[in-house]
This record gives sequence, structure tokens and C-alpha cells, in this order.
Amino acid sequence: MELLQQIKEKAIVAVIRGAKPENILPIAKALSGGGVKTLEITVETPKVLTLIEEVSSTLGDDVIVGAGTVLDSETARAAIMAGAKFIFSPIVDQEMIKLTKRYGVISIPGALTPTEILRAYESGADIVKVFPANAFGPDYLNAVHGPLPHIPLMPTGGIDVDNVADYINAGAVAAGVGSTLVNTKGIIDENTLTSITEKSFKFIEEVKKARLK
Repeated sequence: MELLQQIKEKAIVAVIRGAKPENILPIAKALSGGGVKTLEITVETPKVLTLIEEVSSTLGDDVIVGAGTVLDSETARAAIMAGAKFIFSPIVDQEMIKLTKRYGVISIPGALTPTEILRAYESGADIVKVFPANAFGPDYLNAVHGPLPHIPLMPTGGIDVDNVADYINAGAVAAGVGSTLVNTKGIIDENTLTSITEKSFKFIEEVKKARLK
């Protein structure tokens, strides 16, 4: 199965932001153990390129590791060279999309309005990140999905276990989930990692139930 299809099938993209470098791999293992196999490591993380390479090489084909909060082509290329399989961005940058596709990597730029979403897709985006999704909620995604049903949408921002099903039912192919799944502000210990695995199971189950409707 190709990577893009795997991302859509697994549906949950974990956004790992603000974690200490030494905690990234344990967090990745905890997420994977709960069924969340698509992991975004944001590029402001110290030693991010080394971490992308480490997680990719350690967990292998069990996970799909990408870079997040990428704002320019130079950073995108560096992440791809480190092994990133997708580039997540909060913006639409046509040159960055073009570069990402040139290297055969999945491009997921961020957009909000219908015009931005269409522009991102026509520029080569594989999936468009609807961000910040919590500004308008599932009803907005449903409204956008209506006239643009051919564009794969991934809401990100404010997604939690209580509303993820609403977004899937509104037409999302996947959802980006941050602090409600991986809260990096507290101490990362065994209890925290167990909680991450348990939350991962819950998110995956909510997606499965939504798709059965």
C-alpha cells in the first residue's frame, strides 16, 4: 500500500510539538503502540533532522515520519534528506509544494478558505490541511467539502477524541492531532507514555466508528 493511502487509512496524524529531543522516540513508540502510525515532528524541535532520521530508522516501516510547521523550501529539502516522508505546513507555498513533489514526498500544505484550498490542490498538494480547523469547526469543513469533494481535506487544530468523528463525518480523510494526544508540556514518564498509547487507541476507535456510519 502506498504511503498516501496509508495516511488516509490510519486517519490520525500525531503532531509532536515542543517535545525534548530525548523524548521523541519514546513518544513515537507510544503512539505507534496505540495504532497511530503517522507522526509529524515539528521543525522547531532541537536536532529535528537527526530525530526524523532516528525515528525512521528505529521504527522502520511501522510508522510514517514527516516534518511539520515547514515554512520554506530549504527547510523542506533538509527534512526530506533526513528521511521525512511528508511535509506538513501551515501555509500554501507553491515553490515548497513543487520541491516536495520533485522529491516524491507527500505534500500537505495548510489552507483555510476555499480559494486557498483549491490553490494548494492545483499546485500539487496530496492532502490539504484545513487550519486552524477549530476556528470554524466541523460544519465549516462540511460546507467546504460540498463544492470541493475531490480535494482530500485534513483538519488540524483543536481536534480531540470527542470531535474527531464529527470531522470524519464532515468529509475529512484524516485529522492532525496535537496536544490533546501528545501533551509535551508535562513530565514524560512511563505513565505519560501509557496515557498516550491509550489515547491513541481511543482516537483510532472513534475514526473506525465514524467510518461505519
